[in-house]
This record gives sequence, C-alpha cells and structure tokens, in this order.
Amino acid sequence: MTDRQTQHPERSASPDRQVRPRRRRILLPAVVFGVCAALFAVPTWTVVFAGTQWPVVAQVVGTVVAVVAVVALPTAMYLGHRPGPERSGKDGWARVGDVLLGLVWIAFVWSVLSLLLRLGLFVAGVDDPLRSRIVSVATVIVVVVLAVWGHYEAMRTPRVRHTTVQIDRLGARFDGLRVVLVTDTHFGPLDRTTWSHRLTDAVNALAPDVLAHVGDIADGSVDRRRQQAAPLESMLASAARVYVTGNHEYFGEAQAWLDHMEDLGWNSLHNRHVVLHRGGEKLIIAGVDDATAKGSGAPGHGSDLVRALAGTDPSTPVLLLAHQPKQIDDAVRAGVDLQVSGHTHGGQIWPFSALVRLDQPVVHGLSRHGARTQLYTSRGSGFWGPPFRVFAPSEISVLTLVAS
Repeated sequence: MTDRQTQHPERSASPDRQVRPRRRRILLPAVVFGVCAALFAVPTWTVVFAGTQWPVVAQVVGTVVAVVAVVALPTAMYLGHRPGPERSGKDGWARVGDVLLGLVWIAFVWSVLSLLLRLGLFVAGVDDPLRSRIVSVATVIVVVVLAVWGHYEAMRTPRVRHTTVQIDRLGARFDGLRVVLVTDTHFGPLDRTTWSHRLTDAVNALAPDVLAHVGDIADGSVDRRRQQAAPLESMLASAARVYVTGNHEYFGEAQAWLDHMEDLGWNSLHNRHVVLHRGGEKLIIAGVDDATAKGSGAPGHGSDLVRALAGTDPSTPVLLLAHQPKQIDDAVRAGVDLQVSGHTHGGQIWPFSALVRLDQPVVHGLSRHGARTQLYTSRGSGFWGPPFRVFAPSEISVLTLVAS
C-alpha cells in the first residue's frame, strides 16, 4: 500500500463509488425507454393488434411507427430540453419531443379507457374482429379529435375567469380592487410572439388595478425568449405590476428574469413587498421565490416569507404571490389574507390533474386554508411542453376583492 493509500484508506473503495454513477447512467435511460415503450405499447396494441385481425402490412407499419416513436421521444426531449447550465437544447428537437409526448399521453389514456367500450360491445354480443375493429377506429377518432381540439385550446387567447374574493380586513377604499393574474406563460421552443401580443391586448381590455405574473414566465434564457416576452412591457395596470419566479426560472436564469422584468417596468418581488395606499388605508402586496429556489443553488434565492413581510404592519391585509399552491402553509402561519398561485395548469391534459393533486393541495380555483387565509390557484395562461390542453382550459384570472 502506498503512503497516500495509508493516509486515506477510504480511497481504496473509490472504484465502488465510480461504479454507482455508471449504473445510474445505464439505469436512467433504461427506465426512460421502458416508460416510453409502455406508453406507446398500449395504444399500438389497441389500434393495431388486440383481435383486430388487420392485414399483416398494417400490423408491420403500425409496429415500425411505434418503435420509431419510442426512440424518437426521449431522444428529442433530451436534445431539445438538454439539462445543465448551458441549456443548449435545440428548439426544433424540443417541438418534436413535446408534440410526441402530448400525443402519446392522450393516446395512452384513451386506449386504456377504450376497454370500457370493448366490454360494452362484448356484453352486447359483438364478436371479434368486428368488436376490436370498432374499438380501434373509435380510439383513433377520439385521439385525433382531442389532439386537434387540445392544440386549439393551448394556442387560443385564454378565457377570462372572474372570481369575487371577500377579504375581511380589506379597507373600504380597496373594495372592488381588480387583481388580474397572468401566470405560466412558458414562452419556449414554439414561438408564441403573436399569442403574447393577443394576451397583452386581452389583459389591457380588463383595465386591472393590480397585474400579477405568478411565475414560469419562460423555458429558456432571457436572450432566447426576449421577443416572446417583449409584449409584457405593454401590459398596463393602474396601481402595480408585480412578478415572482416560478420553478422553471430555476432551471436556468432566475435572477436574469427578475432583472429583465424590472427592465420592462414590472416590480420583481424577490422576497419583498410593496404597499398600496388609498387615503389612509393600505394593502400589502408581497412575493416570495418559488419553493424550489433554495435547492436550485441560485445564490441568494429561496422562499422567505418572513423577509418578504419584514417591516409591515401586522394589521394590514396581505396579498401574496407564490408560484406553487403548496406554499400556502407558510402563508397560513403568517396570517396572509390571500395567496395567488399558478403552477398546476389545471392538469393541462386530462387526467393529469389527478397526479397534480398528489403534490399540491389544490388544482385550480378559490379555496380556504385556516381561519383567515384564502388561496386562488390559476390554471395558467400558457402551457408547458406539449402544445395541448385537454379539459383544462387556460385562463386570465380576474379577482375582484371586496370588503366584508
């Protein structure tokens, strides 16, 4: 044994430590390809095989298409959304991967649900291959219709959703204050500059008093998404325009987006607050970093509601911007009156909302938490990744605050 090994005997175990990362590098792609294979296998079996007795050429073509898609999906997602500080993914690959991901999820879900149709036809006495061919054709029709409709829903100008929120401590001079929420715009690989202009026009038509962007502004750096985000500068509000980071900012340049929004004339609430005054009455608008900020490694970032409310009068009502609904626990402890959040997209593509509910206390809408605190969760104005929204429409949220 050398002197260096004698001084550091634990280094003799380093080959084992080197094996573990190698195993992870092998295991992770295997799991990803396995999941992709399962997602594509179910609709392929439902449409092409499963008692349909389609001609052999149709079965061969269907199998080839499925195999190519199984390889293409993870490859395109990796090349298009490459992780790491360089964030050097190619937008063209990202668009291919995102579309494939959305299509296969829709196809998988409705292929599983087609078992109900198959059962019904079986009970009705319809035999194969007719039974399986009816299921096959019906599944294809449903998937195509939902994909076309879902893409339209994703790309349209968001609907306006009005909600009245009663706040017991709100002063009479703030009664009727209109808070407009825009969140989860996710400017990304699919250029939505025109959509961004339409969104701005729709917001301005609402004449908000307070305009809030509650995070996930873009997927990518400021330089790459500057053009799509530019119309935000023209969004108007009579009293305040405020912004907080979402989790997607922490995949790249969170501080750069905070700075850029300041350059566009917005108030970036990086664990801080502003105060609105009407006569002798006040309303505190506070904002905190996303729940993932601390773990992102971004220097000086991390959700800190105590810091955000430092120096405020505890008797003054508080409107809090926090990207994720699950940040509500801190808001309840601090006695916040209303927290506004996004993040969930309402599930975006049904029935993903059921999975979202496992991580978040609320998927969308107004809810009450504790004795004082209310939470409004927006479905979001844009979409992440797959350019589809199925049974989860986008929204521009208009909250009218009323005093008790």
